[in-house]
Amino acid sequence: MTNRLTQASSPYLRQHKDNPVHWYEWGAEAFADARASNKPILLSVGYSACHWCHVMAHDCFEDQEVADKMNSMFINVKVDREERPDVDAIYMDSVQALTGRGGWPMTVFCTPEGEPFYGGTYFPKESFLKLMDAIDDVWKNKQSDVRQNVEALLEVIGRTNKIEPVAHADFSELIQSTVGELQKNFDTTWGGFGKAPKFPSTFAIDLLIREHCRVQDPLLRVMAETSLDAMAAGGIYDHLGGGFARYSVDDIWLVPHFEKMLYDQALLVRAYLHAWQEFSEERHLQVVKETVAYVLSQMTHSDGGFYSAEDADSLNELGHSEEGAFYTWTTSEVRDVLGDDAGLALDWWGITEDGNFEGRSIPHRLRERGNIARSSTLEKLRQELFAYRSSRPRPGLDNKVLLEWNAMFLSSLCEVALATQDAHIKSAALKNAHFLVQYMRYPNGFWARSWQSDASPQAQHNAISHDLAHLIDAMTRMYELTQDSYWISIATSVAEQLIDEFWDPINGGLFTVGNSSEELVVRQKDLMDNATASANSAGALALIRLSQLTKDEKWEDYARRILLLLARVHASAPSAFCNAMIAASCLTTTDRDE
Repeated sequence: MTNRLTQASSPYLRQHKDNPVHWYEWGAEAFADARASNKPILLSVGYSACHWCHVMAHDCFEDQEVADKMNSMFINVKVDREERPDVDAIYMDSVQALTGRGGWPMTVFCTPEGEPFYGGTYFPKESFLKLMDAIDDVWKNKQSDVRQNVEALLEVIGRTNKIEPVAHADFSELIQSTVGELQKNFDTTWGGFGKAPKFPSTFAIDLLIREHCRVQDPLLRVMAETSLDAMAAGGIYDHLGGGFARYSVDDIWLVPHFEKMLYDQALLVRAYLHAWQEFSEERHLQVVKETVAYVLSQMTHSDGGFYSAEDADSLNELGHSEEGAFYTWTTSEVRDVLGDDAGLALDWWGITEDGNFEGRSIPHRLRERGNIARSSTLEKLRQELFAYRSSRPRPGLDNKVLLEWNAMFLSSLCEVALATQDAHIKSAALKNAHFLVQYMRYPNGFWARSWQSDASPQAQHNAISHDLAHLIDAMTRMYELTQDSYWISIATSVAEQLIDEFWDPINGGLFTVGNSSEELVVRQKDLMDNATASANSAGALALIRLSQLTKDEKWEDYARRILLLLARVHASAPSAFCNAMIAASCLTTTDRDE
């Protein structure tokens, strides 16, 4: 028995290749060995930029005592949630049903057929050792309890494929109820919706901007700009290098989890661009340009693909891995770099002796939200600090290229290039679009979800519905940017594949996994928008746009059927359907007024 992750395509899985755990990748070999040995599967799911994933890896998976117990009791399977969101979603629903919460790292115990029966998130070493003993006892001596849990969980996690559409929907009313829900949860002081931890809520902000464009309600502008200005002023924004961290642990956007994800850059660029287009405030365009520049300089393959993420952790001055080490400062460090000019920089970016994060300071502009534009003197100081920071060990880079996230950022690039007439950004968009077509499509015409330069083959894992939905959107925007009909032909062929592979002929809507792909324990539909759009809302929006550009009404008919399905569950959590409501707002006026 050995660790089988050495040849994995995922950089995250390869981080675990030297663990004493006998890891398998997700696949037939693991399930066959579990059946042959009658051992349960211990499924561990995480991703490369996840701080607590690294913590559990160090505490548990690198520990020989823990590994010995894992190897003796279980078949251990490691999954990168970014490569296999279809797998992640099934077992995350199980954990949330069992515990009322979710997150990563995620640990799920399954039968040899992959059926979940218990799970949780982060476990420290001693708790994990006790848990494994308890699971081993249940598996060997209480199989009736296992089956009871399995049947209950399969019912919960399979519920989305049983939801029926409504016959008719007043989409204008649904949009207004969503906006009303956002108003109730809006933080009037610091923006965003709800309490900490705070995520960017880009779809909510974008919906508010779009509705402001339609009705010119000043409250909608206040909600959007308060959120955008607070985020751009907070520590969640990288004031020296551009780009956003994934979320803030506090109400005021000051202290982030420092990982930077490509999808956040894509969605935040879009929200700030739309704010600039609607409100004509240059500070919003500044954030757009700086965030795009960050991705193009730090997260781009030489052939044009965009990398997935940068870690939260990096090496500090003592050579120890530490969250946020790359981004934080002490006053003495700033003085060493800037000399007599340090006082201006310390004041501008709020860097103090006491610090705001474990004795160090995260640069921010929270004292003067809405004022991030720098004078020529401050810009010179920023460049000097940036140059010094660039000599520090960078956070780890997850250099896999994901079709979904690349298509999201490509869509944003197309919008920025068209709105600003920036030739450099247009060139980057063209390069990425050609990269996706060249490298992420199999010879049989099917698309791959993931590409990694060191993997063999480089393109792996069948695309899921999320990938194709965003790819349609990106290709339509490439057509708008270039007026080259090649891109609309690609969009149309992708749409045909999306419907052929993922459409539910009974209830409508898109399954996550295609007809030709691996059969999982349940076949789910992704319905609610989260940090990224649901496959169904993204598909609806993309198909509406394709219909309007090609004048082929069948695509809008599919989109309308998706929205009628989402309307069935909208009332359960209106603010979880903001991107769906953006799609609904793009339907014809007659459709929206039904």
